[in-house]
Amino acid sequence: MRMRKKPWARDMIQSREDCVIASPEELKGTWKSLGYEHVIVEIGAGKGDYWINMGNMHPEELWVAVEKSVDAAGIALKKSIDRTKANMKFIVGDAALISQWFAEGEVERIHLNFSDPWPKKHHTKRRLTYSSFLNDYRSILMPGGKIVMKTDNSKLFEFSLVSFAENGWLLREAYVNYRETAHDEDAITEYESNFIALNQPIYRAVWEVVK
Repeated sequence: MRMRKKPWARDMIQSREDCVIASPEELKGTWKSLGYEHVIVEIGAGKGDYWINMGNMHPEELWVAVEKSVDAAGIALKKSIDRTKANMKFIVGDAALISQWFAEGEVERIHLNFSDPWPKKHHTKRRLTYSSFLNDYRSILMPGGKIVMKTDNSKLFEFSLVSFAENGWLLREAYVNYRETAHDEDAITEYESNFIALNQPIYRAVWEVVK
């Protein structure tokens, strides 16, 4: 379902100078100078629930959210006004530009949470686990860096398993019903809780970069 336009979203983004990085390319290679050794990036942050919860759970890590939808970003930034810590930053932009924002080996972990599955075959290249994206992730991840993916879409999960394997990534973990057991270390978003309530399985995998 397409998100309704939020006329106030751009103003909200502009008002959040405390966490919005307007020119992320200017920080390329210097993100750790913000005072954090661990740089974590969430691509496709949506309405921000995961970024907000994990950023608050781990104040020792720098959590950088990336979201290209102005409307979704506006919602995330509005709901996080009273919950944004110094370790939480936000980029409103397209993940296709990620190698322009982070230097080689600068990121420790990337999260892909409930990404758009782009089910039509002619949209395959838009999937965030397509080979061109994986090459960009490989360039910015440190040796031993990881990608953590969660999805409710079985076909996207299957596609991703194949895509990572074909591109030489090392599969470390894989779940076809991740939430059948408790994982208190991993925040549950409102979006995810809706699927859990319907007893729909959550798929999760962790890959390690091979350089």
